[in-house]
Amino acid sequence: MDGQPEIVTKLLGWLDQAGQIALGWLSSPAAWSQFALLAVAYLVARIIAGRLSNALTRLLTPTAGKEGLLQTIRRFALRFLPLLLPLIAYGLTAGGETVTRSMFGSGDVIAFGKRVFIFIAARLLVAEVLTDGFLKLLGRYVLVPVAGLYALGVLDLITTRLDETIIALGNIQFSVMALIRGLIAGSILFWLGSWSNRTSADYIKAQPALRPATRELAVKAAEIGIFGAAFLLLMSIMGIDLTAIAVLGGALGVGIGLGLQQIAANFISGVILLVEGQTTVGDFVELDGGEKGTIVKMTARACILETFDGKWIMVPNEHFITSRVVNYSDQGSANRYEAAFSVSYDTDINRIPDIINPAVGALPFVLAKPDGPDCELAGFGESSVDFVVEYWVSGLDDGKNKYKSHVLYAIWNALKAEGIEMPYPQRVLHHRGLPGLVGA
Repeated sequence: MDGQPEIVTKLLGWLDQAGQIALGWLSSPAAWSQFALLAVAYLVARIIAGRLSNALTRLLTPTAGKEGLLQTIRRFALRFLPLLLPLIAYGLTAGGETVTRSMFGSGDVIAFGKRVFIFIAARLLVAEVLTDGFLKLLGRYVLVPVAGLYALGVLDLITTRLDETIIALGNIQFSVMALIRGLIAGSILFWLGSWSNRTSADYIKAQPALRPATRELAVKAAEIGIFGAAFLLLMSIMGIDLTAIAVLGGALGVGIGLGLQQIAANFISGVILLVEGQTTVGDFVELDGGEKGTIVKMTARACILETFDGKWIMVPNEHFITSRVVNYSDQGSANRYEAAFSVSYDTDINRIPDIINPAVGALPFVLAKPDGPDCELAGFGESSVDFVVEYWVSGLDDGKNKYKSHVLYAIWNALKAEGIEMPYPQRVLHHRGLPGLVGA
């Protein structure tokens, strides 16, 4: 066996030791009695689990047509029924182990059987209970192998070996076991954080008593709190001194002060927007820079505007604080618009309001309150008399709702019906003959 790798030598040693234990069990009356106890425990557990499973199924099956927290808990509990058999068998063998050790002074076989039932429970948990893809992956490649090593009785030996294996990165040293523990714990913690964040966000957004801005702020605060707590807990699990976080925080503060001013300004501006609630998701806004659209999302850094033609514009939060913003909030409220038109100088302009106001007022989207259509004389142009009609609508003329186009159609049709012209531009030219060309 000389010249073989150390791990191969250890593996062969474990296999030889396992063979010796198996031969000892086969030749020992005490071991045979423990095998019999394991078989009896399994049969009794099967009978108990069958009857208990039927009773629990009847008790936990949700009422048809009903929804709510209680029904959700019932459905969740039903998924764990496949674990009844191995867990009951584990409990019975644990009691049998105490009896055999007191009677025979040995319980290795029944202890092995007890660990096998735990392995079976782990397999059933992954195969039949877990539905989330990430948890099934974690169970298949972490939980089941660990349960298998525990059933074989070599888990403590392997963990001790991994604890003794040190990895050094400069002045930082940590064991392989600490690294594995950190990866597993980190995966579970951040999965729990994502699930908690989604659940809390759905709950907060479903509260009608909160303003939209308050809901967004609460969602962001919950997200920061959940993942911050998960990060600190992970650092504690991995044995990293949390005073290092304070040093990192100081360095981050210097970085923000020197190179991340805009990011910090946008983040703080976003918090101010959420707290004040003057601008929130669903508002139609227009900025000094010409950006115009409906706010569809507010992030820590920017607001996303959707224009009437479906384009998304990302506007930094700072712009909403430092520049002038026209906010057409509450899209169901009344807004006033105007449409300009002209008639010829030959028209009796005193008739125009009586023609235009009823025509515009007949449109289904034009409101009578707070004020009906109002046709006003705007001025006297070079070629026409200029008018403007003001009207109120419930909503925004943002490109999707083309109110002005319908109003102009109504004006055109009303004027045509009355025989009133919309004049072309006209110019009067006076030609004077040049001196010396008269009579030429």
